[in-house]
Amino acid sequence: VQLQASGGGSVQPGGSLRLSCEASGVTLDDHPIGWFRQVPGKQRKAVSCIGRTGDTRAYSADSVKGRFTISRDNAKNTMSLQMNSLKPEDTAVYYCATVTWFGSNCYVSNYDYLGQGTQVTVSS
Repeated sequence: VQLQASGGGSVQPGGSLRLSCEASGVTLDDHPIGWFRQVPGKQRKAVSCIGRTGDTRAYSADSVKGRFTISRDNAKNTMSLQMNSLKPEDTAVYYCATVTWFGSNCYVSNYDYLGQGTQVTVSS
């Protein structure tokens, strides 16, 4: 199983980036999915999660609501994170993953898959 994230880079505040995650060895639509981010010295945190197709459950961190949009393309077995109005505090390594729900929150359990990270840097 491999989740390959791409699309990270450096952008100025107010700019946009689109992260993509290509899955192999796992069918993303069999799982809820999500994006997480981590800065050095801090725990990885959930950014945005959605359920399987037909499951309306969704989670977005308060800090990204209205700016970030998660989506899936089942035909391509990929997932994406559209990030708009980026801020310096969005700087982090971003990870894609299959996730588990805990109430209205999402996390990466021992039974889930976590991709390698892609660096996003927001700086003027």
